[in-house]
Amino acid sequence: MRKEIASTGLGLVTEENKSQIKQLIWGVLMGYAITCIVFLAYAMLITYTQMSERNLPTVVAITTVLSVLVAGFDAAKGAPSRGWMWGMIAGAIYVAVLAIIMVVILPGFFVDGRTVTVIVLSVAGGGLGGILGINIRK
Repeated sequence: MRKEIASTGLGLVTEENKSQIKQLIWGVLMGYAITCIVFLAYAMLITYTQMSERNLPTVVAITTVLSVLVAGFDAAKGAPSRGWMWGMIAGAIYVAVLAIIMVVILPGFFVDGRTVTVIVLSVAGGGLGGILGINIRK
């Protein structure tokens, strides 16, 4: 039986929903933790070795996909159903935060084909992670 916390115009906020939102936030934070670790490691490799920056776009793309997979997986593993949806939401939040950071850090930032590709891959990767998260749990 669901314990009602508060009634809103959009529906009921339950303990179950509150827990799932916490799981969603945790998933996105785990995705960003992975991103930070990989980017710091790559930056150290570039700085302290003879490695060039030419592989940077590939490293960013692979890291982003892995990070949203993990975010989606973690977001959906506690969900009773619709893991794909929770995963896609995690991917969308991940990429929205990333876009906000890019706008703040890079004043000349604009949306181009590559940006749209990252958005689509992030949402789709989060959805795939959500599917895996909910099905591995069962």
